[in-house]
Amino acid sequence: MNSEIIRSSVDPKGVLIALLIIVLWFSSLLFLLNYQISWSDPLVYLGVLIQMHLYTGLFITAHDAIHGLVSSDKKLNKAIGWFTALLFSYNFYSKLFPKHHEHHRFVATDQDPDYHDSDNFFAWYFSFIKQYVTIWQILLMAVTFNILKLFLPTENLIVFWMLPAVLSTLQLFYFGTYLPHRGENENKHHSTTQSKNHFWAFFTCYFFGYHYEHHDSPGTPWWRLWRVKESQSIENG
Repeated sequence: MNSEIIRSSVDPKGVLIALLIIVLWFSSLLFLLNYQISWSDPLVYLGVLIQMHLYTGLFITAHDAIHGLVSSDKKLNKAIGWFTALLFSYNFYSKLFPKHHEHHRFVATDQDPDYHDSDNFFAWYFSFIKQYVTIWQILLMAVTFNILKLFLPTENLIVFWMLPAVLSTLQLFYFGTYLPHRGENENKHHSTTQSKNHFWAFFTCYFFGYHYEHHDSPGTPWWRLWRVKESQSIENG
């Protein structure tokens, strides 16, 4: 492991990258909520995918804040973590924080909130969702939806605000939990990693397919995980 990757400061890049994701999410959403939907228009489907990817970016930003990797200023780091978690369908940072650290501490055991003792995708996904979705989230989403539909087309809200959020949970689960932790992994982190392909790794889940590397270097922000992958590839051969 290249120790310089761990020692490198995240300031100010961490905050700038977090703000970029937030601004892109808001800008794209604002545009799409006012976009005329036609199911024969390929841009509609592209818009859903873009919003899904940006939703995932919000969650990954909150995740980095949990590890203290958005800013060395603890208050700013926490504020951005709270904000991005709320934008992701009213997730609560205070709930995500302890559960994610439990995942790292007890990875792939019965004390790991992200783990399921089967490789069944659907059973694992619903177990994963139950750990994080609360009645308060559902109520807040319902209230927000009913307020927004007074001003915006209902169809656009469903297609570009709600659907991408659901699809993003599938993206995060599949590439960030299911693929890395399914099966028997005897290494120290009980995790696998995808083959080195930085383009694919970014678009699938902001480099979290490099999951062994994340567990091996939890002090590395998502936007430097590719460097950990490069470093370990050199060390291994």
